[in-house]
Amino acid sequence: MNIAKSLILGSAATLVALGGAQAADLPLKAKAVEYVKVCSLYGAGFYYIPGTDTCIKLGGYLRADTSFNAAGAYDMPRWTGAPTRASNDYIARSRFGLNIDTRTATEYGVVRAYFDGMFNWTTDTASRAGSDNGSGFALYYAFIQFAGFTMGKAVSQFSAPWTGYPGNNTSFLLGGQDDVTGINQIAYTAQFGNGVSATISLEESSGLNGPGATINSYTRAPLYDLALGGGFGSLTANNWGGTNVPDIVGQLRVDQAWGLFQLSAAAHQLRAGNALSISGVPGDAWGFAVQAALSLKNLPTGAGDSINVSVGYADGASRYIVGGVSPDSYSIGNSSVLAMGFSSDGVYAPGVGIQKTESYGVRGAFNHNWDPYWSSSLFGSWSAIRYNGTVKGLLGVDPDWDISQLGLVTRWTPVKGLTFSGEVMYSYLTQNNTGLVLPTGQVAGDRGTWTFGVRAQRNF
Repeated sequence: MNIAKSLILGSAATLVALGGAQAADLPLKAKAVEYVKVCSLYGAGFYYIPGTDTCIKLGGYLRADTSFNAAGAYDMPRWTGAPTRASNDYIARSRFGLNIDTRTATEYGVVRAYFDGMFNWTTDTASRAGSDNGSGFALYYAFIQFAGFTMGKAVSQFSAPWTGYPGNNTSFLLGGQDDVTGINQIAYTAQFGNGVSATISLEESSGLNGPGATINSYTRAPLYDLALGGGFGSLTANNWGGTNVPDIVGQLRVDQAWGLFQLSAAAHQLRAGNALSISGVPGDAWGFAVQAALSLKNLPTGAGDSINVSVGYADGASRYIVGGVSPDSYSIGNSSVLAMGFSSDGVYAPGVGIQKTESYGVRGAFNHNWDPYWSSSLFGSWSAIRYNGTVKGLLGVDPDWDISQLGLVTRWTPVKGLTFSGEVMYSYLTQNNTGLVLPTGQVAGDRGTWTFGVRAQRNF
């Protein structure tokens, strides 16, 4: 009996010892996982960055475009004149865009940092090798907002809220500024309540441009030096100087439930480059642009319908009104007839100071929802360039011209975030030199052209 009792007690002691050893070998309790939390302060899609009080939102899109009878992707009209056997009848572009929005609440208000970039692949462009004007990476927006200030690359404060897209897909609806890819700036916005705000901004104009150089800014059209080889049909002797004063832009906006009204203005310096000919260097001049934009919502035609329209005028600042195509020459034609127009900020010649160019523009759209899946937009524009009597006398011709555009786009959204669309647009260029024989051998006349584009886009 004693022997049995000893065996039982010994076995129990052994089990207790083994259990204690195994318990000692177990890992310590893991620290609780810090899951990503929804941030509801700034709307849907924001989350707290783990371990911080900063909220972040990721978004973007993937888009596939095909444009017919176009000189470039995005349904651009064939400004280059008559098509030849070397011309492409259609152009395709694939684009991926990504944006990152971060916001942090502070005692001074919200600190916001925003980034928007994209990658392109476009038919028959050298940019497919990696430059940012057609393929490879391109930076659209990169700015910081703090205590009313906006610093970095953002949409110009001159632009209407819809930039160049009152209802269209095409990026070449003229009649107003189209700086959707952003302009470097330092801006301050004051909020007065009830949807009323005012903004003052200093915005980048351009870098150094020599004769014939491509304009690399959304606010500068060519500054023509006629002594470098100008004339109707060959106005390409651009001679901009370097920037020493940024564009000064102001905006007043009222944004309420009925819609929006915005009045904007810009002051723009004209400064010729180095003296490269007998023309010398003319004195600097100042141009300006003004624009009124109106958006009407809650229309009786249907839920979500809207009308967006802008009207503008510029004197010596043409790209604020007729912008988007570099080097700002427009032509539509066939083998025998060519309509041609040149946009500029100004023209000068030996003994003649800078003669500023006037620009006029109207652009707008009516946007209608047929049902939750189908919508259409009817859009159009009118743009005009006017040169003064001094320039016409120097050239010996009248270089004034107009462009009228009318288009329709219909969209189908079968599921949220996925849209298919088809767009057609007609552009008609008129000019004042009908019958003039051009250096190309063609005769000047009025011409029009159709463009058509289809698009698939997935937003996320």
